[in-house]
Amino acid sequence: MKLAFGGRIALVTGGTRGIGFQVAQDLAELGATVLITGTDEERAIAVAHTFAGSGHRGFGVDFTDSASTDRFVARLAEEPRIDILVNNAGINRINPVDAVRDEDWTDVQHVNLEAPLKITRAVARLMRAHGYGRIVNLASIFGVISKEKRALYSMSKFGLRGLTVATAHDLARAGVLANTVSPGFVRTDLTDRILSQADQDALAAQVPLGRFASPDEISRVILFLVSDLNTYITAQNIVADGGFINV
Repeated sequence: MKLAFGGRIALVTGGTRGIGFQVAQDLAELGATVLITGTDEERAIAVAHTFAGSGHRGFGVDFTDSASTDRFVARLAEEPRIDILVNNAGINRINPVDAVRDEDWTDVQHVNLEAPLKITRAVARLMRAHGYGRIVNLASIFGVISKEKRALYSMSKFGLRGLTVATAHDLARAGVLANTVSPGFVRTDLTDRILSQADQDALAAQVPLGRFASPDEISRVILFLVSDLNTYITAQNIVADGGFINV
């Protein structure tokens, strides 16, 4: 039993950095042809060219802009097939609920919910036509629990779980499996930029395993779910958080 994606075409949104980059890179190394998105098209194209193998492509999409999302979705309709979809792109805006800004609400919902819905709708049509598909939506532990200043983020991630379950039911008879992965604290470049080492150490101390996850640890969960080794798991939310939410 081994992971292999030869002949598969995979789309990973937000694939230029962090978990999305790791997933896209791993899929390519295991034989898939990978399409990634990033807000900077030149960077997305350049990153795609670093992956093992050939045929990988990068696309520039600003998911805060519905028109940009719609243009990308229209391009997807031209693809002959997409076997794997990983909706990874997401943003967070932090404010207490009585200070939530309308513009932040709009941006978070556009990126974290509207874009996954529109992309899933387009890709599902391709998957249904071919009788095969694997979808993973990246949520968060804050789509299972929440904390102060996370109203917008938690609303979007709880909602993304709803999209996953509904998608799984709609597409089950078409041979498509859909699941959510909800990471806890992950060590990425973004984490290092927004949290001091002292802050990271304090959070890690609250995790039973005593540390943050690495992107490749989250990627391995996703790789299994989108592989042919997964034949019966659908409509589930897999929490990968080192035990944090159960403390």
